[in-house]
Amino acid sequence: MYLASDLRKGLKFEIDGDPYVIVGFEFKKPGKGQSLYKCKLKNMITGVLFERTYRSGEKFKRADLEEQEMEYLYSDKDNCYFMNTSNYEQHPLTKDQLGDAIDLLKDNTICIVLLHNGLPIGITLPNFVNLEVVQSEPWAKGDTATGSTKPAVLETGLEIQVPPFIDQGQMVKIDTRTREYVERVNE
Repeated sequence: MYLASDLRKGLKFEIDGDPYVIVGFEFKKPGKGQSLYKCKLKNMITGVLFERTYRSGEKFKRADLEEQEMEYLYSDKDNCYFMNTSNYEQHPLTKDQLGDAIDLLKDNTICIVLLHNGLPIGITLPNFVNLEVVQSEPWAKGDTATGSTKPAVLETGLEIQVPPFIDQGQMVKIDTRTREYVERVNE
């Protein structure tokens, strides 16, 4: 169990059987009375945001969350399928649960899947992924302005900005946290 004094940004706890994460936090100590903890909460299953204020002394149930290393296998119309690398069980996640992460997923990518009561609710991508450029304008020789970039479409459909020397068919390293080009990958 957590106490109100344990509340802070990033803490995960359970309300009415659903896991929530604190995405915003403010502590207030009025001149008289109990301390107040104003929290902006996000439902980890539905993504709904709301604010709630708690008083010191309140208790919260720890969320039953578990992280498992899983491999991305494939997707169909509605779901993406991940395989637990230790017991080979497959778990589907909806494309809504994945959100923007779907633009960086390629077959056989190892991810961390967050489970609540044994059911998958979200993923954490590796910090970097290597993806192939499938569409890019050719480089105009002599176009060497510092910091110049051009659009490129990756094998997952994501469009990013890359340096002008990156051509179609090359592999590039992408930072999954910023969704930006890091470097060219030589295979």
